[in-house]
Amino acid sequence: MKVLLPFQAMSQYAGDVPSPYRASACGPVTVASILRYHEGQAPGIGPLYKLLGATPIGLSAFCLIRRLRKLVGPRYDIQRIRSLEQIKRQLDAGYPLAVKFDRYFSLRWRQATTFAYHWVPLIGYEETEGDLLLLIHDNGQKNRPSKLRAVSLRENQGVLSFIRISPVSKSGE
Repeated sequence: MKVLLPFQAMSQYAGDVPSPYRASACGPVTVASILRYHEGQAPGIGPLYKLLGATPIGLSAFCLIRRLRKLVGPRYDIQRIRSLEQIKRQLDAGYPLAVKFDRYFSLRWRQATTFAYHWVPLIGYEETEGDLLLLIHDNGQKNRPSKLRAVSLRENQGVLSFIRISPVSKSGE
């Protein structure tokens, strides 16, 4: 089975991202791109960087969850997701997730992973024999825009954190 959401990526190296923040703006850019997916517009990366508590060494999942809840209020359900079934259910329902790759704070310094430390939007998955491919946008680099990538869950397991950022329905469900 394969799921791929119609998602427009953003780049952390785009001209509207303040240059001092670009190297560490992956978390705010990921959040902004998910909010844009849901609302049609995104908050400015500079203010969002400060509001989320991002720093030159990154943004913790705890800070992202806590501060984003304060920022968006009860309109969104923001929480860590731990089960593979919940992750797939969110994507099947049309909701992208924020994913953090973190070798350092997971104490897996020597594990070969796609990224050592990076936030990205998860916009789909593909089930393969013996693995699940996560379809992500990588938030770009200095010399290129963001691109769609398929990364192995098996190879990155243990360094991933999944954060749900989904709108709460108007009926209160």
